[in-house]
Amino acid sequence: MNSYVNMGVGAFLGTVFVLMSVSIASEGIFHSEAPEKEGFTIVAEEGTAEAGAGGGGEAAEVDIKPLLLKADASAGAAVFKKCASCHTAEKGGPNKVGPNLWGVVNRPVASHEGFSYSAGMKTFSEGGKVNWDYDHLSFFIEAPKKHVPGTAMGFAGLKKPDERANLIAWLREQADSPAPLPDAAGGAAEGQVAPATESKPAEGQPAPAQ
Repeated sequence: MNSYVNMGVGAFLGTVFVLMSVSIASEGIFHSEAPEKEGFTIVAEEGTAEAGAGGGGEAAEVDIKPLLLKADASAGAAVFKKCASCHTAEKGGPNKVGPNLWGVVNRPVASHEGFSYSAGMKTFSEGGKVNWDYDHLSFFIEAPKKHVPGTAMGFAGLKKPDERANLIAWLREQADSPAPLPDAAGGAAEGQVAPATESKPAEGQPAPAQ
């Protein structure tokens, strides 16, 4: 009986020894050290994240007044062809989809006789207190719906500052008494005289808005 027990214990111990030997051998063959630095780590660039958070970053608005001093009004006449489907600019010209633009520079917003303006444009006008000065014209022509929320004007806008300056310089000449050009500091240029108050104010757009 003892011999059978000894044989069983021996067989059990032998099996355990074999299993341990196989385990140790496998560990030696297949074991790999953990890398010092993990691979494929993706880190978002701060600049990209900030740009996304800010909606892509909008370009700063350009001061149009210095550009008007060197603008080409004849080139502006060509630019106006983009507006001619909706606007006239000759004296006494009819309103179309947008109002007539004769004498538009420095005239009160949303006040051209006989034209029906949008609620957004009327709100922007503050009851006639806001005029189509050079800044308002430039910002509006660049992005109508951004500058005057609620405007009915569908024009996408002129993004190039030089193109806007040329157009505004031409619009300035479409008047009985052209408004004075600004100097580089934004005031009236030397020798310029402010125009007399017009009897028939009108709204302006490059296609100024409805």
